[in-house]
Amino acid sequence: MVLLRLLALSLFHVCLVGCQPNSSQQASSPPGEQSPLGTDKLSFPWSRLRLPRYIIPLHYRLLLHPNLTSLSFTGSVQIQIDVQNNTNWVVLHSKGLQIFNATILNQNLAHLSDQVLPVLHNPQHEQIGIFSPRVLSSGQKYFLYIEFGAELVEGFYGFYKSTYKTSTGETRILASTHFEPTSARMAFPCFDEPIFKANFSLRIRRSQEYISLSNMPIVKTVEVNNDLLEDRFAASVKMSTYLVAFVVCDFKSVTATTSSGVQVSIYAAPEKWSQTHYALEVAVKMLDFYEEYFNIRYPLPKQDLIAIPDFQSGAMENWGLTTYRETSLLFDPLTSSVSDKLWVTMVIGHELAHQWFGNLVTMEWWNDIWLNEGFARYMEYISVEATYPDLKVEEYLLHTCFAAVGHDSLNSSRPMSSPAENPTQIKEMFDTVSYDKGACVLHMLRHFLTDDVFQSGIVRYLRKYSFKNARNQDLWDSLANTCSEEDFISGKHCYSSGQATKNAYLFAGEHLDLTAMMNTWTLQKGIPLVTVTRKGPRLLLRQDRFLRTVLPSDPLWPTLQKGFLWHIPLTYKTDASSTIHRHLMTTHTDSIHIGEEISWVKVNTDMTGYYVVHYEDDGWDEMTKLLRENHTALSYKDRTHLIHNAFQLVTAGHLPINKALDLIGYLQYETHTVPLIQGLGYLEAFYRMIEKRNEPELTHNLGMYILRFFRAVIDQQTWSDSGSVSERRLRSEVISLACHLDDPPCLERAHQSFKDWLQSNGTLNLPTDVAETVYSVGAQDDHGWTSLLHTYNVSLSAAQKYKILFALTCSRDTSKLERLLELGLEGTVIRSQDLSSLILMVARNPRGHHLAWSFVEKNWDTLVKKFQLGSFCIRNILIGTTGQFSSPEELAEVRLFFESIKEQTSQLRATQIALDNVQKNVRWIQRNLETLRNWVNEQMK
Repeated sequence: MVLLRLLALSLFHVCLVGCQPNSSQQASSPPGEQSPLGTDKLSFPWSRLRLPRYIIPLHYRLLLHPNLTSLSFTGSVQIQIDVQNNTNWVVLHSKGLQIFNATILNQNLAHLSDQVLPVLHNPQHEQIGIFSPRVLSSGQKYFLYIEFGAELVEGFYGFYKSTYKTSTGETRILASTHFEPTSARMAFPCFDEPIFKANFSLRIRRSQEYISLSNMPIVKTVEVNNDLLEDRFAASVKMSTYLVAFVVCDFKSVTATTSSGVQVSIYAAPEKWSQTHYALEVAVKMLDFYEEYFNIRYPLPKQDLIAIPDFQSGAMENWGLTTYRETSLLFDPLTSSVSDKLWVTMVIGHELAHQWFGNLVTMEWWNDIWLNEGFARYMEYISVEATYPDLKVEEYLLHTCFAAVGHDSLNSSRPMSSPAENPTQIKEMFDTVSYDKGACVLHMLRHFLTDDVFQSGIVRYLRKYSFKNARNQDLWDSLANTCSEEDFISGKHCYSSGQATKNAYLFAGEHLDLTAMMNTWTLQKGIPLVTVTRKGPRLLLRQDRFLRTVLPSDPLWPTLQKGFLWHIPLTYKTDASSTIHRHLMTTHTDSIHIGEEISWVKVNTDMTGYYVVHYEDDGWDEMTKLLRENHTALSYKDRTHLIHNAFQLVTAGHLPINKALDLIGYLQYETHTVPLIQGLGYLEAFYRMIEKRNEPELTHNLGMYILRFFRAVIDQQTWSDSGSVSERRLRSEVISLACHLDDPPCLERAHQSFKDWLQSNGTLNLPTDVAETVYSVGAQDDHGWTSLLHTYNVSLSAAQKYKILFALTCSRDTSKLERLLELGLEGTVIRSQDLSSLILMVARNPRGHHLAWSFVEKNWDTLVKKFQLGSFCIRNILIGTTGQFSSPEELAEVRLFFESIKEQTSQLRATQIALDNVQKNVRWIQRNLETLRNWVNEQMK
């Protein structure tokens, strides 16, 4: 599953669902159902959250009949089960389903009992227990047959209702599914855990004006009665329940075939059909690439990609039927920007990588979800770089790792592999740590082992565990080429452990224990800080845990450092040569001989390693001097990495802010967009925090300084869509900030463009790279704002709607911001799927950041009901609305609210992350505000 993109910051967020209801633990039968066997004499047979392992599902035969008029569905499922212990009970998952009846049959399909079987419910664990009066014998196979029904869900999970409007204003209805992680149980009774892989044969009934789609192709359609058809799908490959999917809709498609014969189709609402062609081109290229890279054929005959109008996350990797938010799949050349194009390409790359990583090989349990999501996030970069090199996707990988560092340097972070048992805890695993840190640790490992060894190791892993489940350790074993004697003799997957020593992990002349190394990255939380000191010919190294919330002078510091040690694959470059030197640091302190004649050393070359570097003594002054005198001696990635590390060290209290600001002074000579955007981004972040405080003079002076410092870059920008991807990305960022800082030439140009657009009645196509800025400036007066809201209502381009929504939230009129929030809550004009983005957009506005927080406090229960506790949407609402708070009073207010909802949030990490963030901001202001004020005043002289 891919996370949802939020704002121009390209923060990725995901919204998952299916948290535990606060219902009684007491087992009960459905109301009004009488059982001759008397359920009152039976108690629920199973007390654990996870299902018993002694009943294994083999094959589901599922019939579903959704009624898009009554918005309900009925169904039946026959599950072939393999019983491995004598038992009278079958326990499986069911949530929100009405069970009409249940029977158990033997292998000859004869009923084991002539009585209605009792079905007990344990709603707190989302389980049902079916009692068989005759013992189910170990070693035998049986068929479990259940008839059930439910309403189509109002929401984004299980089997749910979605709608879209045609250009004539008619509302059309469709039904779609989203099951990951724990919501298949809302659509049919099942063994809803990743380890219970099975085959699925689906039949879906529908009326003639609709089509139905599922994981596999339709093999036959039969007429049930006059207006009712039944689509019968081919049996699936063996897979986990969370990957099952089905959609009933009236969409149109475009189709092509890969070089190996896989049929690829893109589905969308009929009037958006013209926006599907780019996705088709990408999907075909990506499938071809992955088949070659993984050296494993895609195992299904088709791959459908469908844009669902109501979809909470970015996309979902259901095998053979990947589902997407419209902004993640549809590309309109007239209104989609180059960033939108990159986003669509990366999301498709992510979901198609999952067809191997996640679908073919699945983690045993959700504690290792990073094996799915970290790999898919990293493969986005590998696949897009290979298939669309002009998109320069490698420039974005640094930002993925910077996002991971930001999260991982808070004490409220977690290890990549963490315990998770109930649905809320499982949903919380879909976070920055699983996706971004997972990708960055894999990036480090790939560079450490070399590309070829990394690739052959993951191919071995995928081959060995195809159609099975795997754990952390299995990946390390595959990458290390070790295997059991039996595997070695069969010769299928690996070499002997003796052969392994001759392969990848001769590193710095030593034999490497890959498991020991990788456990330091996956089983402990946080990120290391490597402090570097020059002492004669030697480089002295020290590693600590990098924390941005606690200073070394804090009494808590020793406790928070205790027990942390990483095996760090260090890389460094010096002025003596272009060689990348390597050293594996496995102790708290270490040293390297570099020689007396070296004038500078840069550690963590191109930030291939997941660690922060601090140059002690006058080390940062040397880096500042190098950048001013000869910045191209370092790669653009190294320059960007220095900027990032310097400002992170300011927040952590290791470096004064004026040193970091002096470091970016060289940017007036910088021509590469990535370090430019990084430096500009920090200045913008300071500005946005200070403009939300009562600091009018500093706000004005800092804004003037930014405009003056970046004047040449601002003036170079054209209001067009010309240039390379990098140039276009810089244009969007620079023009947006210039207008936000009230730069007169920028505002004048934007006003004129908006006026021209209004006069054309929306038929003029604005350059896509600057459209959002033009709309934002135009939204400042009543007529412009109202016109934009009207366009938002009627636009058929999801990309354009997103830009307009952002512009609407830039209004300085708080009554308009309140109206937007109410429209988002109501969910008709602004869809519920966009509410969490909307709240964060309003919070970004200095006139809206307290407004957004008050809205969250007031509507908390409604928001939890819409998005589910533990979901990424709730986490982002909590962290995003408080993220710019920087005063002790705001911290106290947030604490007070969290205290009032602690019954719900006691199991959430998000509240602690939000508090850590606000605390970090409060300390940042206390330590740096006066220094920043003096530095800015000095620059303005």
